[in-house]
Amino acid sequence: MLGFLGSKNSFCDGVNRRDFLKIGGAGFAGLTLAQLLQAEAVAGAKATGRSVINIYLSGGPTHMDTFDLKPEAPREFRGEFSPIATKAQGVEICELMPRLASLGDKIAIVRSTSGVNNEHAPTQSDSGWRQRDLQQLGGHPGLGPVMSKVFGPANVTDEGVAPTAMDLTGWTKPGFLGQTHSAYRPDGTGKQNLTLDKKLGEERFNDRQDLLGSLDRMRRQVDASGMMDAMDSFSQRAAGLITSGRVAKALDYNEESAEVQLRYDTKKSGDGRNFLLARRLIEAGVRNVAFSIGGWDTHGNNFKSMRTKLPSLDSGLSNLITDLEDRGRLDDTLILMSGEFGRTPRINGNAGRDHWPQASFFFMAGGGLRTGQVIGATNRLGERPVDRPVHLQEIFATIYHQLGIDVQTTTLSDPNGRPQFLVEHRQIIPELV
Repeated sequence: MLGFLGSKNSFCDGVNRRDFLKIGGAGFAGLTLAQLLQAEAVAGAKATGRSVINIYLSGGPTHMDTFDLKPEAPREFRGEFSPIATKAQGVEICELMPRLASLGDKIAIVRSTSGVNNEHAPTQSDSGWRQRDLQQLGGHPGLGPVMSKVFGPANVTDEGVAPTAMDLTGWTKPGFLGQTHSAYRPDGTGKQNLTLDKKLGEERFNDRQDLLGSLDRMRRQVDASGMMDAMDSFSQRAAGLITSGRVAKALDYNEESAEVQLRYDTKKSGDGRNFLLARRLIEAGVRNVAFSIGGWDTHGNNFKSMRTKLPSLDSGLSNLITDLEDRGRLDDTLILMSGEFGRTPRINGNAGRDHWPQASFFFMAGGGLRTGQVIGATNRLGERPVDRPVHLQEIFATIYHQLGIDVQTTTLSDPNGRPQFLVEHRQIIPELV
């Protein structure tokens, strides 16, 4: 039995979030790796070849002190930080993120996000849906599981095989699609499973593959459906994932130069390591990489927390964008960043900000989007959208569009056999495409 246990995450509501996935000896939900790779994809999907890096700011980041500062508001609203200009004309962000400001032409910020709910759960950042939507069926699937269903659980290229979706910190959910399309979690034994057992060796592994093939040929004699022939290709992909070592190699950030590791602060910062691993996994062929950064539930000491968190975020995010651009991968990689909701424009008595779903931001970069712009605006106190409100699901509709998935026609069957659209609000944001 193999267990993956995510890190404990306690929010202000007192609920501890643990992502716990048990895998039996046969594989995910009783499926072998080969069976995982065999899972059927939605017919007729058009893939652009783009990938996604989805960053979840767990706890609900303050919009007022990051990407929607209000320097002209009264002191009890505007807080302690000032905005600085970015490389994009008219776009300003918090002074604690100067490196990101220098990349202003590479980013797009939706300041007028609407349709957000007051819930401490990652579901909205992963799918655009509330946690309780279709909860009795497992909930709506996130981006990675949808990509796994539409494009297939494995991305097969001339260079090797990689899982379609990987989750570095365990926050994404497969929803009603089930564990077959759950993002791969590369921790503990899960990471070890990406390489051959040292006691086995590739020659003995191949011998076992040959034996399995002999047994399959015996079964094929009584198989009239052709399924055994199809299984050959899936088994080969499973073996390729293990023997190529491509993904396992990508997870070893020590292969990077000392200079790169210093830039990402891999020795001290787990968040920095995840930014670097996300880039390496995308280069290894993974189509969707997700990870979370905690500590944004700032009911007290908001500004003290931001003085620590924002410089770290500035470093990791700017390194990721710069590296992807330098390697010619930024246009093919959508970088997303969001949290559960914004925080109260008025500062509370503990120098903090409380939950505020009426206004929040959504950050994007790369992926062929029209960047160097801010979409929408909140009122002078940052309380609510007043210019160009954008529903959260419209953002996800635009993301799917960039991936080549038509939200107007694509549906996924839930466990009851009913077709479910990917989002309910299917309008593409024209300013971005």
